Amino acid sequence: MPQQNGRIVAHLDMDAFYATAELIRNPALKGLPVAVGGRRGIEPLPGQPFPTLAQYQGRGVLTTANYEARALGLKSAMPTMKAAKLAPHAVLLPADFDWYKTQSRRFKSAVLELAPVMEDRGIDEIYLDLTEQCEGSFEQAIALAGQLKAAVRQATGGMTCSIGLAANKLTAKICSDLQKPDGLSVVKPEAFLERLGPLPVGRINGVGPKAQARLAEMGVQTIAQLNACPLELLQARFGANLGAWMHRSAHGEDERPVVQESEPKSISRETTFETDLHVRRDRDALTATLLRLAERLSADLARKGCVARTIGVKVRYADFRSVTRDITTGQLHREAPSIVEAARQCLKKAPFDVQGPRSNLRLLGIKASHLLPEQAALAADTASEPVPQLSLAFDPED
Repeated sequence: MPQQNGRIVAHLDMDAFYATAELIRNPALKGLPVAVGGRRGIEPLPGQPFPTLAQYQGRGVLTTANYEARALGLKSAMPTMKAAKLAPHAVLLPADFDWYKTQSRRFKSAVLELAPVMEDRGIDEIYLDLTEQCEGSFEQAIALAGQLKAAVRQATGGMTCSIGLAANKLTAKICSDLQKPDGLSVVKPEAFLERLGPLPVGRINGVGPKAQARLAEMGVQTIAQLNACPLELLQARFGANLGAWMHRSAHGEDERPVVQESEPKSISRETTFETDLHVRRDRDALTATLLRLAERLSADLARKGCVARTIGVKVRYADFRSVTRDITTGQLHREAPSIVEAARQCLKKAPFDVQGPRSNLRLLGIKASHLLPEQAALAADTASEPVPQLSLAFDPED
């Protein structure tokens, strides 16, 4: 049984964030099954208020689905054509990340006014350390959680969140998913095994499908069964470090702090094409994509206040194989023209064919890494070459 250490950590997770954000903007969607992930420009059929999955053609994936859509079997990362077979009449909307980021900033600002020790974990989830604020009292933390939920709802125009309260981040994250949507779950250290033991091991963040399969071969499918596994057995099967981490996690042990600020190690932008693009015949489309990704990556760097020493590209071929190439030239990259030129140099090192599986691309991405604070640019020459002409921007062989 984990020992009481006085810590109280909250994991706050927004409910079906993208889909609910769309509902806030358009209340007419209330009660309808809604999936997010379609292309822009799809018009509703005559007599229909919204476009539906039945209209979709392509091979994209869903970004998310609201709870009405999930009841029909839809879920995030599901191929859109598969979703169309399950729920052809579900509403399909394109993702609007500018709007989602606006809502994200609103809920986080509201939370910070009540609980200032926050770790940002993405657009729709955060960790909070409530230990000092609530004086180690779960009763106080429960009251504060209610205030946080109300503040989030007010700041976002009615969006809901689910909160898990526990003694550490690992347990709090499991808890926040127990009573979705609009839930509040509390698991004190002494109740860890009783409350969470029956859950599948995959509910532990970090135990992925491969590890679950290997554990199943050992007859381990629940957290309680993993809890009962000897440390030596887990280390023999998974190695010293991973085995020890699994053992600690199954006993509700996690000493990671709530980190208020962290420097990003890398930033990337990528896109999956609706249909394969040929490296020669579709050069104009690939060029436009490369420039658009570079502009978005430049904006990301500006928001983070960073410059990059290394630029890389990622391509995925028609046969699903992927390659990455990167370049470090001594130049600091921040603006789109510099990023484009470095990406083009990387593309020259990637293998392409005029025919065959390496002649068609499914995905293209750009990554900025080895990041430095923006002030570092003041002491370095960061002059960029002019933006390449559109017809030459994607040219892996010139």
